[in-house]
Amino acid sequence: MASAKILEQKQAVVASLVEKIQNSAAGVLVNYQGINVEDDTKLRAELRKAGVEYKVYKNTLISKACDQLGYEQLKDSLTGMTALAVSADDPVCAAKILADYAKDHENFVLKAGFVDGELLDQAGVKELASTPSKEVLIGRMLGSLQSSLYSFAYVLQAIIDKNGEGETEAAPAPAEA
Repeated sequence: MASAKILEQKQAVVASLVEKIQNSAAGVLVNYQGINVEDDTKLRAELRKAGVEYKVYKNTLISKACDQLGYEQLKDSLTGMTALAVSADDPVCAAKILADYAKDHENFVLKAGFVDGELLDQAGVKELASTPSKEVLIGRMLGSLQSSLYSFAYVLQAIIDKNGEGETEAAPAPAEA
């Protein structure tokens, strides 16, 4: 009867994995083979600080979750030692952290990923990682708006100065009776 119990446990893991993927903004599959414990601990701490859940799963369990989600294309990358990083809120942070880590560790390989239901290959994950964060994009947009407003104010001031409307003449004081 032990096999029925193990099967139930695996089904529970797959159901949990399906729910986790459905409720996430993005996820990245990586091959973590060849990294040492110290580096892995640092990576996990950085991911945890960013709100990214990182966990090693058996390829067969991820494959079954992919079948349920309709992510069959991800199954092609399920070889070797696979870990999954999912972010519930920020679609870029997991890819960015893992891509930075992969630059320093040649054995650590980005495999594939997904963002809002769209599947990404390795190149897509790298492109996602190069996307600026939400805060940077908002800052750039606000800077552009602010720059335009300053330019408009300078033009208006130049027109006022040119027409002489900027000068105020002292009005004669009313005579007191």
